[in-house]
Amino acid sequence: METESEPPSGLWLPLITPFCDGALDAASLRRLIAHYARQPIDRLILAATTGEGLTLDDDEIEQLVMLTAEALAEAGRALPVWLGLCGSDTRKLVRTLARVANWPVDGYLIACPSYSRPSQQGLVLHFEALSDAATRPIMIYNIPYRTGVNLGNAAMLHLAARDNIVGVKDCCADTRQTVELLHDRPRGFAVLSGEDALYFGALVRGCDGAVLASAHIETEAFATVRQRILADDRLGASIAWQRLAEVPKLLFAEPSPAALKYALWRLGLIDSPELRLPLTGISDDLAKALDARLLAAKSGTYA
Repeated sequence: METESEPPSGLWLPLITPFCDGALDAASLRRLIAHYARQPIDRLILAATTGEGLTLDDDEIEQLVMLTAEALAEAGRALPVWLGLCGSDTRKLVRTLARVANWPVDGYLIACPSYSRPSQQGLVLHFEALSDAATRPIMIYNIPYRTGVNLGNAAMLHLAARDNIVGVKDCCADTRQTVELLHDRPRGFAVLSGEDALYFGALVRGCDGAVLASAHIETEAFATVRQRILADDRLGASIAWQRLAEVPKLLFAEPSPAALKYALWRLGLIDSPELRLPLTGISDDLAKALDARLLAAKSGTYA
């Protein structure tokens, strides 16, 4: 497992969880891991939003982690794996961290508590308790339009002083908040964008990378955008992004990860686009649009 000597950065993939007939599809998972082990991604995240983590039983999450570790070993790539966690009961999350302490994961992506809408002090105390309990680095997931509460910069910077709180997946939907955090953050604290459609702009503003569900598709092209930014080729990055910008629009046109699972199924990477309720399959119109995009990407004919 990795040791974090520098801020975590790069292109992170929040992996989907494949299902077949209501159960975790181990064969498709192994196929996904073998495929993405060959792609220019820097970390995997399991059982997060894109992975339908809220619908997974505890034993399924453990199975998911262990199968992923085995498949990566078979692929011969030491790709860091982080585990998505969430919950509104601090005590339960502390117990969860104890339960998973010896699992083969390198860190935790932990979302702000949802629905309960705690104060900034409550959020700080929540993450401090998790920091004290964790045996791995923590990345905070700030996504107020899902959780109902925004972790402000004052609270974020307070938490950033902790050695094992190493960054944030930023979905605050407030450009000013993000820019101010980038300016004020301490050395070693990473800011990763979690907004697929805003990937290029986030990199231009100075984000250290991104957690992108869309990078399941045309992965190399998403990595190229960041590589060109790092090479000070902003024009080249802009051109590369213009070719990709339709992908997040399609994949998030209906509740995610429905469109993404459909695309992966059409690409032969998973055996079924199956989701768990309350998520449902995509519309015929979106399926046709995705088919057209996948065909264009394969042939290199997209604009």
